[in-house]
Amino acid sequence: MSKANGFVNSWLRHRLVILELLEQLQDEHLDYRPWEKGMSLKELVLHMLQSADMFVNSVIAGHFVSPAEPEKAVNTVAELRELAQALTDKNRQSLSSLPDEKFAAMVDVTKPFGRPLSGEVLLQMMRDHEIHHKGQLYTYARIVGVETLPLFVKLQLD
Repeated sequence: MSKANGFVNSWLRHRLVILELLEQLQDEHLDYRPWEKGMSLKELVLHMLQSADMFVNSVIAGHFVSPAEPEKAVNTVAELRELAQALTDKNRQSLSSLPDEKFAAMVDVTKPFGRPLSGEVLLQMMRDHEIHHKGQLYTYARIVGVETLPLFVKLQLD
């Protein structure tokens, strides 16, 4: 198994759960924020999606690539789900095609992270960042009334 396939499988075990959780949400949940300065539920999900895309694009480019804003405004859960699926598909395809050399290659991410890091370290950071925020998303979901949450990780990929 290539490094890319191994990484994609470990990342998808978490990302697919986020997609499942989005199915439980309603439009009125998007603006929930746990405190005045905290991210809203929608902002949290967008942050997760845009950050993962930034990590992937940076590894591919070999230097820091700023997170891209969505092409169109996200105002409904349906639009958020659509964006999440599109970015998941895009990142899955991009990651799957990464040669093993990209995992060892240094990426100039001095601007955000203070020094260059290997592609492998950046992708591990991407997965860990998403796992961290997935925990927050579970808490948000419980607070807005979601009673049945998916298991925190997919045990088997389809």
